[in-house]
Amino acid sequence: MTDRVVTRFAPSPTGYLHIGGARTALFNWLYARRMGGKMLLRIEDTDRERSTEAAVSAIIEGLHWLGLDADEPPVSQFARAARHREVAEALVAAGKAYYCYASPAELDEMREKAKAEKRPPRYDGRWRDRDPSEAPAGVKPVIRIKAPLDGETVVQDRVQGEVRFPNKDLDDFILLRSDGTPTYMHAVVVDDHDMGVTHIIRGDDHLTNAGRQTLIYRAMDWDVPVFAHIPLIHGADGAKLSKRHGALGVEAYREMGYLPVGLKNYLVRLGWSHGDDEIISPEEMIAWFDIDDVNRGAARFDFAKLDAVNGHWIRASGDAELVDMLMSVREHLPNGAILRSEPDEVVRDRLLRAMPGLKERAKTLVELAESSAYLFAARPLAIEPKAEEILAGGGREVVSGLLPVLEQVADWNAASVEAAVRDYAEQQGLKLGKAAQPLRAALTGKTTSPGVFDVLDVLGRDETLARLREQAA
Repeated sequence: MTDRVVTRFAPSPTGYLHIGGARTALFNWLYARRMGGKMLLRIEDTDRERSTEAAVSAIIEGLHWLGLDADEPPVSQFARAARHREVAEALVAAGKAYYCYASPAELDEMREKAKAEKRPPRYDGRWRDRDPSEAPAGVKPVIRIKAPLDGETVVQDRVQGEVRFPNKDLDDFILLRSDGTPTYMHAVVVDDHDMGVTHIIRGDDHLTNAGRQTLIYRAMDWDVPVFAHIPLIHGADGAKLSKRHGALGVEAYREMGYLPVGLKNYLVRLGWSHGDDEIISPEEMIAWFDIDDVNRGAARFDFAKLDAVNGHWIRASGDAELVDMLMSVREHLPNGAILRSEPDEVVRDRLLRAMPGLKERAKTLVELAESSAYLFAARPLAIEPKAEEILAGGGREVVSGLLPVLEQVADWNAASVEAAVRDYAEQQGLKLGKAAQPLRAALTGKTTSPGVFDVLDVLGRDETLARLREQAA
């Protein structure tokens, strides 16, 4: 076996890149990076009825958005069918597999007998040692492996520990169907061997496959890769992850406004930890990640924690970087039209000037876009009910009093308008908040926004005064 670590991510292209698959890809990518190896991508597209090119594109695009690109072009499992047949035939030639001519009726009979005897259905090996010359005419055989009849197959799993499979339970499973197509069990082994995969990191729903796949490796005298079966993700209530919990494609998380760095930070903590660290940078993930530290228990998906982690990364991002991100994903955001209401250079300029205040409260890019809406709102401004209460409860009188004061401000910036408003509030015997809240309501139509003096600064003199005149008593 090569000294260089080679991992692989092997999704079926029957839908988008599921969030559980994204975490599996992340663990494979991180381990390869940590060990100075590489991660490969194999598209397991042998189910021709359910596999689509659109799904292949969505998986590759999802990995790219997350920054988890494979190190080589993707491999199609379907395109390797001839190689899978070649290996199955080689096992027959070596006496380690055989042609089975059992009819569907015979297999049904075996199943019924096992059911009656209250034991798991197993193929009874009736063609294991028979000569193919006895084969019934016109029947296309399957190829079955000759599994050991006694003893155990032991898998040393880096997450699950030592797992023992009684060989009598593995039975002579099928490698090649009667139409010449490989079974999943067989194709995976041949592909992983040929691709030089040294470490198989995948969901623990595949753990029962590891015993059978080990038999194929040994029958071919191939090195058995290191297995690491990671726990599945459950919902916050402990139930299997479903759409109501967050079992969505990664493109849905992009549309919900999560950053790739935030989503990766959250996913890496689902089943793996580094002390009590909650916030982990991509560089730290690579430096710290080890499959030996993955927990055996199922991880629980929690949107509140994801929001908190993502909010951290929004605040930690540079202002210009966030503007670029918003502009690049606005087509995918449900409220992205907010960022298309003005020419791009105007949108960029206003966002950049407002970003220090905007990003402090936002947990997602959707929230960030929503909180920027006041920058691009057309007059007359839509006023939310709570903001209208402030204006109707004496706020419009305050706005009327402030208008002439602000009209006199010559050098318009956050500091100068703040000084003017403070002077006015002091002269009127008002607390600063009693002057600032009506200003915020009149300028943004909302009761929450970045600092109100930053709002005046970003909107500029003309737009600020125009909006205040609309709301003055």
